[in-house]
Amino acid sequence: MKDRIRDLVSEQLGVDGADLKSDSDIVEDLGADSLDVVELVMAIEENFDIEVTDEDAEGMRTIGDVERYVADRMTPS
Repeated sequence: MKDRIRDLVSEQLGVDGADLKSDSDIVEDLGADSLDVVELVMAIEENFDIEVTDEDAEGMRTIGDVERYVADRMTPS
């Protein structure tokens, strides 16, 4: 799952996947603008078949935040 997320981030933002770390800030470190963030959230929703609320999306600042969010949604209740 982490590899898929990092592949998505790399593809959406045009950054080298090898440079991505859990503490990489999507906006500050990777240079994403608001449109990039929206497109990334849409890609996550599509690839993992989950829904991300606007409020939840605002809380996803780092790659690690995204990984934890997806993992929490993928784990059966």
